[in-house]
Amino acid sequence: MFDRDKLKYDSRGLIPAIVTDAESGAVLMLAYMNRESLEISLREGYTCFWSRSRNELWRKGETSGNRQRIVSITADCDADALLVRVVKAGPACHTGAESCFFNEVYASGEEPFSLGGLYALLLGRKRERPEGSYTTYLFEKGRDKILKKVGEECTEVIIAGKAGDRAETVYELADLAYHALVLMADMDITPDEVRAELAKRHIIDHKVKQEKMT
Repeated sequence: MFDRDKLKYDSRGLIPAIVTDAESGAVLMLAYMNRESLEISLREGYTCFWSRSRNELWRKGETSGNRQRIVSITADCDADALLVRVVKAGPACHTGAESCFFNEVYASGEEPFSLGGLYALLLGRKRERPEGSYTTYLFEKGRDKILKKVGEECTEVIIAGKAGDRAETVYELADLAYHALVLMADMDITPDEVRAELAKRHIIDHKVKQEKMT
């Protein structure tokens, strides 16, 4: 375990803390910690930072409820920056965005696909309704149409799986996932809520079958 006394704070007694989503790996925010806020974070298990603008301790989510449960904290090779992996409850950004990093400065077009990215795109379609978009069509037709498509895609997955056609099953599962995300966007259900529900079910069954002695 790294010796915390070896961390290098700047002239103001601060060290940058890069906060990432422990589940998706997405970068959520950049904040600063001092020795006190780091000790509070370690003791309470939730992120606590030092606000440079207010010049005071700042427990993330204290007023908004968007707390960040700490999974791990790692120092970089120079011991002058921290990587904080968290499980977040709600958006990380004060604007309501999932991440503070949403102002695109440059994009090569090679960004890997992610369900979070697709969900963000669907929210944009829901809000902006661009013409000619199939997603716009679904939102304009309403929830009954979306639910009908989810049902149809479920049937297609069953048919492909029953036939043992692996490639077709993958194709239909992708269709089902897309329409399920459209339904989530329509109902304002976030991927984080689904991940949290799955995490609650991720337990080991310790039940032992009792056999009768004959």
